[in-house]
Amino acid sequence: MTPATGPNAAPSPVLPSLRLGEHTVTVVPDGSVQLHPLRWLPGSTAADWAGDNAGLLDGQGFIEAPIAALLVEYGDRALLVDSGFGPHDIAAEDTIDTIGALRGGGLPAALARLGRSPADIDTVAFTHLHDDHVGWAFRAGPPGELPFAEAAFVASGDEWAAWSMPEGFAPRTRTVRTGEEVFPGVTAWVTPGHTRGHTSYVLSAGGRRLIAFGDVFHTAAQLARPDWQVSMDALPEDAVRTRRAMLTELARPDTVAFANHFGQGQLGRLTTTDDGPRWTSLPD
Repeated sequence: MTPATGPNAAPSPVLPSLRLGEHTVTVVPDGSVQLHPLRWLPGSTAADWAGDNAGLLDGQGFIEAPIAALLVEYGDRALLVDSGFGPHDIAAEDTIDTIGALRGGGLPAALARLGRSPADIDTVAFTHLHDDHVGWAFRAGPPGELPFAEAAFVASGDEWAAWSMPEGFAPRTRTVRTGEEVFPGVTAWVTPGHTRGHTSYVLSAGGRRLIAFGDVFHTAAQLARPDWQVSMDALPEDAVRTRRAMLTELARPDTVAFANHFGQGQLGRLTTTDDGPRWTSLPD
């Protein structure tokens, strides 16, 4: 279906954005993936997905999980954390049994709405190298035709080592360690578990921190149950330790986060209630 255009067209929704000091961060949507709750989180039960958690499911009973990148702007420079799934659309019957439909393709248009083009991005920092996080960087076509043709690609050493590098990309890659700056104000924090080299990124600016935690959590339901193992985690025990460590950091004052796959708001903060930790979307 072609979107309506002209004076009577519905306006595009405003992309979630925050200002931290001299930095601006904005969610850049690309697509979505459906996660089967009992297969993705095999330690959970049907009862766990009733009550408050029922609101985390879509109309087909899957965990609602958007796919997005985070644009970090500082002066005339621009960093992208992850790069979406790319121009691909896979029906549920053609994916694996832990997920349903998987689609991407929206990232370039979303950047354009922000007055940016892929050529403006000087660094793409990957949390990890799964397809729904690297799509526009590696899977959109030959190197000469990719939208981020001039950007440096950043990931941890363990992440690069476990991945089969497409031909022609090695000169553009950079390896980072915990505490190393990847962009002004943004440092790496290696958070293993989902993959061996999974890395979160921490922006410290304006007296606040923003943590882009990638796939440390896939749904807000895990905040209260960091012990639930994820069927796709490469190192399940490390992943549980990482989730607990992340909860400690998210609870610190003046800390907000980018949750790549949270359907109820990808910019938010951890709040504590009588029922345990909860996700509060911003700017609420």
